[in-house]
This record gives sequence, structure tokens and C-alpha cells, in this order.
Amino acid sequence: MTQSLRVVFAGTPEFAATALAAIHAAGFHVPLVLTQPDRPAGRGMKLTASPVKRFALEHDLAVAQPTSLRRAGKYPQEAADAIELLRATPHDVMVVAAYGLILPQEVLDIPRHGAINIHASLLPRWRGAAPIHRAIEAGDAETGITLMQMDAGLDTGAMIREARTPIASDDTTATLHDRLAAMGAELIVGALRDLERDGSLPSKPQPEEGTTYAEKIAKHEAALDWRRPAEELARQVRAFDPFPGAVGTVDHAAIKIWAAQPVSGVTGKSGEPGVIAEVSADGIVVTCGSGALKLTQLQKPGGKRLPVREFLAGASLSKGQRFAVQGDERGLE
Repeated sequence: MTQSLRVVFAGTPEFAATALAAIHAAGFHVPLVLTQPDRPAGRGMKLTASPVKRFALEHDLAVAQPTSLRRAGKYPQEAADAIELLRATPHDVMVVAAYGLILPQEVLDIPRHGAINIHASLLPRWRGAAPIHRAIEAGDAETGITLMQMDAGLDTGAMIREARTPIASDDTTATLHDRLAAMGAELIVGALRDLERDGSLPSKPQPEEGTTYAEKIAKHEAALDWRRPAEELARQVRAFDPFPGAVGTVDHAAIKIWAAQPVSGVTGKSGEPGVIAEVSADGIVVTCGSGALKLTQLQKPGGKRLPVREFLAGASLSKGQRFAVQGDERGLE
């Protein structure tokens, strides 16, 4: 069925590309796609198009890649040109998903139905850049997708609708991302169909209580602090898969830890955190501030992710060795 609603889409990563693909498949006319400029990626640091740009080009959709949309920013002429392009492109609504650029009120006011954001949390919890990571890290029981009428604030706009999903004990950011991306795609298509039929979408202000912010993940957060409880470290491992990957340092080698489970009834050398208490093909057990963590998938520098049995075939770790903790660069006891 051919839809008459015209949708400008703004997004960059795979999460956004999933939504764009669903909007396109549903028959909505997409006269323009905004995505971030190509970035260096891979070992050769070759300029690489975003997933959204790749989808757009494969489906003959017009693409613009401004560095900024703020006239008062570092690229005023580029922003002005992009805003004029938006004004010259007839459209009814803008859909935004993980775009990565700030949209000033001037841009939000161009489409007659404004801009709808697909946000990967249950607002107002986890406003900001890394809602999936932070929900897992915090031990949240559930998360979801919120469609929001965008305003000039940071994820503060009125909520249009939401969908919920439990966070499983083995969910990683990678698995939860894919589930939420599919949910967001389904939710936005339903909302656009309703908007086309009814001419408006009901919304309600976000509650003032329960607001939290999902700060962008920094690489320095990857280091596991073995003084923390094993339960918290297990969540950190899952939250940081696939980026940046949790890291433990032993004998001055940074080992990425991709899968781990808390275990009880284990004590290490003098009760110190970071001590390897057991080594077997089933897992490497490391003592923590409380409890212990069984590491089951690891990666040595320059290597691949491996189950512990294969990892131990090419790495020498033994009972009594110690992972470094903050302020201790020895990494070996």
C-alpha cells in the first residue's frame, strides 16, 4: 500500500537502520535521509558509511551528511545549508533514531508534525547516549522503547507510546540492542500509520520522578574493579558487550572478558580481590569484593574471542595469579 505521509529520517547506526528499513518497507515516502558523515573504521581506518547511509543508497534515497545542524556551532554554513535543504524538502514529519547530532528548535519546527524520536529506554529513565548499556549495568528488570515528541531538551519531550521487554539474565547490550531495534521499528511504523489516519498522535509529558541519565560509555570504564561484588561485575561484562568489552589485567596483559557468571562459596588468597581461585575448562574463577566471578569467554591481546577451554590452550593462567586492581599495576601476586 502506498502511503502519503512524507517522512524525513535522521539516524546513523544499525539501530536506526532497522527503523528506516521498516518505514521504507511499510510504503512511506522518505524524501531525505540525514546521517552523520563517513567515519574512519577498521584496521585500515578507511572512511566508512554508516548503516543508515548504506541502506539509503541501496534503496535510492537521497542522503545528506551535515557535520552540524546548529547555526551557532563550529560549522555555521554547513548547518545553514542543511536547514535550507530541509526547508526545501517537502515532508510531514521527521523520525529520529540514534542520529548523534543535536537538533535545534529551528529544525524541529520545520515538519508540520514535528520530530518523533525512537529512544531505547522507558523514559524518563535513561535519557541520554547509552540507555541499553546503562540499563543492563544497573541491573534493571526491564527496559523498552519510548516514542517521544522531540523538544530542544535532552530526551525530555512528551511521550507518544512505549513498548516493554524484560532484561534476561544472559542479555548483553548486543542481544538487547537487536531486540529493541526490532521493537522500535514496529512501534514507529504503527505510530506513523496512526498519524496518517488520524492527523495527530496523543502524547503525555514525562513524569518528573524517576529521571536518570545514561552517560556515553567511556573506554576507561572497561576495566573491572575486582573489589566490587561479583554480581555487579557480571552485569558490567554483559553491558560492555560488544563495546568496549570488559577488561582485566594480569601479568601486564589486558585480557578482554566477554562472558562471566557470579559464583559463591569461593575464597581467594587472604581474601584479596582479583585472585584466581580456580582454573578449569569450565571457567576461570576470580575472587571479588563479595563472591567470585567465573570467566567463560575471553580474548587475549591480538586474539579472538574464545570459550575458556580454547583460551587456556594458548594462554598461561594458574591458580593464585592475581588480576590487577585500581592502584595496583603489578597484575601478578
